[in-house]
Amino acid sequence: MVSAGALYRCRVMHRRPGPPRYRFNYRSFYMLLDIDAIDQACAASPLISRNRFNVLSFNDADHGPHEAGADLRAWLDALLAAQSIDLAGGRVQLLAMPRVLGYGFHPISVFYCEHADGSLRAIVVEVHNTFGEHHFYVLHEHGAAMDWRVARRKAKAFHVSPFFDRSGGYRFHFAEPGARLGMGIRLFEADGERLRITTTLTGERRALNTANILKAVCGVPFMTIKVVAAIHWQAFKLWLRGAVFHRKPEQNRENVS
Repeated sequence: MVSAGALYRCRVMHRRPGPPRYRFNYRSFYMLLDIDAIDQACAASPLISRNRFNVLSFNDADHGPHEAGADLRAWLDALLAAQSIDLAGGRVQLLAMPRVLGYGFHPISVFYCEHADGSLRAIVVEVHNTFGEHHFYVLHEHGAAMDWRVARRKAKAFHVSPFFDRSGGYRFHFAEPGARLGMGIRLFEADGERLRITTTLTGERRALNTANILKAVCGVPFMTIKVVAAIHWQAFKLWLRGAVFHRKPEQNRENVS
């Protein structure tokens, strides 16, 4: 039987070749949840809940349509149908940071979308910034099966860092979530040649249970608050090093690309 949920103890790394050259990393943890069995996953421990306060919690309104009570699966199926993708009821797993003691921030969440035959058909990358905005990058092969080994390209369409404008493009690399988790995102200049920044997320899988939740929370206490604090602290240090600051543009009306 496939588990409805798992915990990944992770490390996030950001590296920019400059100028100015800069690198930092921090620890975090993510949950991987079957979106059709979230209640089952949350029943794995009294320390995790759905849509209510707990040590860890998953709130439906933090993802997808961002509406309380919305059907996450129905929203995703409609999003994919607009790209001519039909999963035929296949499994969708969501990789996301949980809320910790009621506070949540989700720099990146990933929907791994499988067809009923088990093949990967789409990856939906949901990105949030610190201004409360979000954007969805839909990676797919027009309904055909995807090869995990192939990098996917998307034009940048969303403001994240004040030290990069909204030009350029991403190259996304994903490994199938298993005993280990791995993904890499590289941002290039508009010419596709000059690398602007590399971000990686790696982790090791743990069972979603009380013992592992306690280890994760004690290992990275107040994780979601620390992530937001780290974003601003590292931005301040980059500014001191002379990184060029870009004012935030208006968000694009279309938040799917």
